[in-house]
Amino acid sequence: MKARYKNIVDRYADAIRSGRLHSGTKLPTHRKLSSEESISLATATRVYAELEVMGLVSGEVGRGTFVRDISLPSNHGMDQQMIASDVVDLNFNYPSLPEQGELLRHALRSLSFSGGIEAHLLYSPHAGSLSDREIFALHFSKHGMTFSAEELLIVNGAQHGLMVAVMGLLQPGDVVGVDALTYPGFKALAQLYHIELVPIPFDTDGPNLNALRQLCNQRKMKAIYTMPTLHNPLGWVLSAHQRIEIAEIARLHDLLIIEDTAYAYLVENPPLPIYHYAPERTVIVTGFSKNVATGLRIGVVIAPKNLRAVLERAIRATTWNTPSILTTIVRNWVEDGVVKELEEKKRADAISRQLLAKEILSPLKYISHPTSYFIWLPLEEGIRSENITSTLIKHNISVSTAAPFSVTKTIPHALRIALGSVSTSSLQSALQTVRDCIIDIDLSSPQ
Repeated sequence: MKARYKNIVDRYADAIRSGRLHSGTKLPTHRKLSSEESISLATATRVYAELEVMGLVSGEVGRGTFVRDISLPSNHGMDQQMIASDVVDLNFNYPSLPEQGELLRHALRSLSFSGGIEAHLLYSPHAGSLSDREIFALHFSKHGMTFSAEELLIVNGAQHGLMVAVMGLLQPGDVVGVDALTYPGFKALAQLYHIELVPIPFDTDGPNLNALRQLCNQRKMKAIYTMPTLHNPLGWVLSAHQRIEIAEIARLHDLLIIEDTAYAYLVENPPLPIYHYAPERTVIVTGFSKNVATGLRIGVVIAPKNLRAVLERAIRATTWNTPSILTTIVRNWVEDGVVKELEEKKRADAISRQLLAKEILSPLKYISHPTSYFIWLPLEEGIRSENITSTLIKHNISVSTAAPFSVTKTIPHALRIALGSVSTSSLQSALQTVRDCIIDIDLSSPQ
């Protein structure tokens, strides 16, 4: 016989799915539900816990339990396949310049006439050929930092680089410290490989390093995952002092550092990477998806030589090696100066889009870096992010909520808006709609 509390769960679930309880509705407090249904307070808590696991409600500390918007996909802000072709995509960043299609056409034509084309039909070394690694090492050796080919492994994009780091260097059950708002791709990897993520509170200019020290004393942590140069989604660039302190904490507690620099190219003359201060325990993951093209899945992992063997095994177990045709195209663009030129143009493009966003969204308070391709827009008290996103979907505009980025149980009501995936005219119109939508909902909210 079904437990009575299950009938209460089913009744609420049916009301939410049928639309009788619409998104944003505040449900009775645990104590009131207990009284109304003649159940214990513990059972009332269990009812809401099951509804939350089902993805139908969300509990917010100090505010209550609310009905979620189930019209949005569960991975909204993460699953690109859910975005229709007629939707203005302010959810994902895949910045591209008009001339890039012709660049690819020319690259393929040149490759077809080059000598030794049969070599592309064969396996390549797992970490990439030495000559390719030397070229990439020179490319990433800048701003006072030098890497050698022996430290660099070529992978199938930065996301694959993160997977290689997780597979090769971590074990199921390991605890990893991450910013309380962090890259969704790393969250997905942690879930897949059963890695526990511990949120590090943050301040306006980066993670709270005193809080990190306390976490290290409280938990046996294995690693830190960090984005010190252009954090996604908050846009901070950590100072040299902050990087040195992170290296000191890692050395004191014997932590591995996974340093994600996928967006670092957008920052002109950034501080030295954390790798510089703790080279024996730091792994840098970056690539050519954002600065060149997302479809060219070429990335690199830079690691101390003592970690190379386990990382190479992870490459072999997943993809064996990178596609040599794509690697050659990117290598040639590095040598010809094309990548550098694209980085400079995209940096200028990001700046112009940030200025456009500032002009349009000026009544609203948001967080960004002046050369980044995204902004973080916290919502005022009483405005729920799912109400904004569902309204924007009706206008064929897709943005991300905080859910994909949040590591804490309580998810803040905020939007992450990507600026780099649509034309400037489409971006202008979409941002105006975002602004109007937020202001209209704010004005209609009860005071």
